[in-house]
Amino acid sequence: MPEKSLRPATLAVTVGRPDAEPDAPLNVPITMASTYVAGGDTEYGRYGNPTWQAFEDALGSLEGGRCISFASGLAAVATILDLVGQGQKVVAPRHSYNGTVMQLADLESRGRIVAHLVDITNTDEVVAACADASLVWLESPTNPALEIADIPAVRAAAHEAGAYVVVDNTFATPLRQQPLDMDVDIVVHSATKYIAGHSDALMGAVITRDAELFDVLKKRRDLIGAVPGTLEAYLALRGIRTLHLRVERAEENAKELVRRLEEHPAVDEVRYPGFGGIISVVLGQGAMAADLLTRKTSLWIHATSLGGVESTFERRRRWSSEPATIPDALVRMSVGVEDVDDLWDDLRRALDDLV
Repeated sequence: MPEKSLRPATLAVTVGRPDAEPDAPLNVPITMASTYVAGGDTEYGRYGNPTWQAFEDALGSLEGGRCISFASGLAAVATILDLVGQGQKVVAPRHSYNGTVMQLADLESRGRIVAHLVDITNTDEVVAACADASLVWLESPTNPALEIADIPAVRAAAHEAGAYVVVDNTFATPLRQQPLDMDVDIVVHSATKYIAGHSDALMGAVITRDAELFDVLKKRRDLIGAVPGTLEAYLALRGIRTLHLRVERAEENAKELVRRLEEHPAVDEVRYPGFGGIISVVLGQGAMAADLLTRKTSLWIHATSLGGVESTFERRRRWSSEPATIPDALVRMSVGVEDVDDLWDDLRRALDDLV
């Protein structure tokens, strides 16, 4: 295992590789096995796989903890929410990832939990809500409003109340934010997004430094069978190797696009947290114009996912389950690694037609 003192870009490239011996492969092989010879630590394909382990080593190293991989981001979310006792309270941002909000609503409708959704920008409100919570869920930036939470303040209040603190780090990635260094308990990723980075693998991940939490979450994953495919783990690990390059280029593009979007008359509001590759814009002409924008470009792809090398966007309120507090005309933009001038030319032509 490389030294902790290595920088993130080096960790992304080096962790999770086989030992450098003569004729050894540079990359971990895809191990297609459901059954293992008895007497070892794995025994059965639901409990572990060398390809998963390499991915977990790499992402865990970047986040500064131990990683457990899952079949999807929502499988990871569901496993964490299983930590919450019957009828206990979960605090979460009102503008969270839609799948997370829907899981909370489903659990609350069945009497499993009490969901308390808050304005994450109002730290006093969030801190007050922590008082009787069992689990506090944070996104920073939020999806798709791109709001920033005061993680240290909320973590302190939650821990004082005896609650676990979870941070969904999908948008920021471990290259821009390391919540475990802020003493939160669990980090979760939709590894489908920036971690894998090529829109070809569905995976999730949970990272923690707490040995007891790690054991509980891993046993829960093994029990419900929410395990990743071996090919998906291989692809996600390959994606990690270029994570720093992709994030740097997407962020560079995003910052330049923010500057130009702020000057365009069709755009009423630009939301950008100052880092990363996600931008949200609100168009002045309303929802119909926002829908039209997503159909008038040739490089920008109308799609609901994000974090890939290609630039994608969508009007989020086209989903009926998106919170009503998200503006009808908000378009979430996932900036890719294409040439920024080509991206802008494509976007500008579509925006010009809306003025």
